[in-house]
Amino acid sequence: MLIVNSRIQIPLSELRFTFSRSSGPGGQNVNKLNTKATLRWPVATSPSLPDDVRERFLSRYRNRVTTEGDLVMASQRFRDAGRNAGDCVEKLRQMLAE
Repeated sequence: MLIVNSRIQIPLSELRFTFSRSSGPGGQNVNKLNTKATLRWPVATSPSLPDDVRERFLSRYRNRVTTEGDLVMASQRFRDAGRNAGDCVEKLRQMLAE
């Protein structure tokens, strides 16, 4: 469960992750392993989000939302897929808290 505050709580089952190879320079395995995490969340249809919060979120982050209403974000800060997925979830928590 992604807990932003007492009003906003998103079940992790709503979040979909895909993993791919990270870009750029790196160590021995950076371009061989799927460590880049991409998060997709159907913000437009999420039952966990109050309508007023959804409207503010969609207007503020409209450039990150697809025409289908999915928020898409990626992280490749770390050399490990789990930490990058956690980084995506933390970014989402911060976006919702704003």
